[in-house]
Amino acid sequence: SLAELEVLCTHLYIGTDLTQRIEAEKALLELIDSPECLSKCQLLLEQGTTSYAQLLAATCLSKLISRVSPLPIEQRIDIRNYILNYVASQPKLAPFVIQALLQVIAKITKLGWFEVQKDQFVFREIIADVKKFLQGTVEHCIIGVIILSELTQEMNLVDYSRPSAKHRKIATSFRDTSLKDILVLACSLLKEVLAKPLNLQDQGQQNLVMQVLKLVLNCLNFDFIGSSADESADDLCTVQIPTTWRTIFLEPETLDLFFNLYHSLPPLLSQLALSCLVQFASTRRSLFSSPERAKYLGNLIKGVKRILENPQGLSNPGNYHEFCRFLARLKTNYQLGELVMVKEYPEVIRLIANFTITSLQHWEFAPNSVHYLLTLWQRMVASVPFVKSTEPHLLDTYAPEITKAFITSRLESVAIVVRDNLDDPLDDTATVFQQLEQLCTVSRCEYEKTCTLLVQLFDQNAQNYQKLLHSASGITVDMAIQEGQ
Repeated sequence: SLAELEVLCTHLYIGTDLTQRIEAEKALLELIDSPECLSKCQLLLEQGTTSYAQLLAATCLSKLISRVSPLPIEQRIDIRNYILNYVASQPKLAPFVIQALLQVIAKITKLGWFEVQKDQFVFREIIADVKKFLQGTVEHCIIGVIILSELTQEMNLVDYSRPSAKHRKIATSFRDTSLKDILVLACSLLKEVLAKPLNLQDQGQQNLVMQVLKLVLNCLNFDFIGSSADESADDLCTVQIPTTWRTIFLEPETLDLFFNLYHSLPPLLSQLALSCLVQFASTRRSLFSSPERAKYLGNLIKGVKRILENPQGLSNPGNYHEFCRFLARLKTNYQLGELVMVKEYPEVIRLIANFTITSLQHWEFAPNSVHYLLTLWQRMVASVPFVKSTEPHLLDTYAPEITKAFITSRLESVAIVVRDNLDDPLDDTATVFQQLEQLCTVSRCEYEKTCTLLVQLFDQNAQNYQKLLHSASGITVDMAIQEGQ
């Protein structure tokens, strides 16, 4: 009965008693195997009194349609249409319920991608379905966008219980027939958002912008060539954008859109705009001809300059981290010889150097982001011998300043670590080793300056240490600081 099912939901999702939860899981498996499963799910969706009842229905449906022996095609079409009508009539459901139900639609679409009924690919009409949602209220628009987002993610997910060749075939077909349209649709929604005065006090508006940005990010993060690259190798990556997308990337408005969004949205959302820009900066070089690439790079550099000239957004750790990733990706994808040819290069490299020096001095603010800044400088300096261009690269001016900022800021951090009894950054040997490996390349640019600085600092610290050893008072805190330095 409904009451029993609701008790099950409570035990399953918020229960604290382990035996009750195990019982509930067992009952759930029996429910999925029972012939009444669909009618029970419908009962929970239509008469359930809690969000957990609806979540249980979504979970059951998801497991039901993911089975290796699929339900008849008519039944899957019915389930899909039922869920679409259900969320359309109840757009104010709990967000986790909406997401769980829309995941079911994404799964149905993926698994039935090549199925034909009356000479039509019945499950591919999803973009047409979504357009109906986009003509409704803000809540309906959000549902439409989440459907596309869930679908894009689902198409990207490898399900190891099924043949990977089939997954690849579906993913490739989706990429070639639908993904570009989805990206264009998302960008046009974002343009509409910027065209109107933004009312971000309105929670619905804010949620819509967030979902559209997540959708763009899912499109740009798609595994275009089926490499299913290791996520942890994040920073060497090139995004293999399909050739058919060239036109979108060649329009300067596309990059401008995301830079404008960064400057006009609050931090939670501007961070997503920057994440999209990281992917734009990582677009494979071969998408463009040489003049096009130079122009595209010029637009990226203009955007960097604008962000660094209005740096208030970077005080947010999320924005700051994404911006550091963005800078590192620029050098992964472009050669120093190309960077120095950009008109704004001298001004931008000065701004980036100042930004890096400030970042190193505030070593406690975002320690994980420094890696990206050091990656940028390491790669820039390593490229110096290969630059054929006569334009000055100016690294001989800035690299010694970066080295100096790194060394002096680390020495200054010792006193704070000792006095405030913080974790000693030197105990994290993996990070220290990685940073020193990056720094050793940077420090060899104008090595004489680095060497002079190190000798001078070392002698000075050694003298202070001698003095402390010979002084009668020998305060232990001062001693610890001096030894640390």
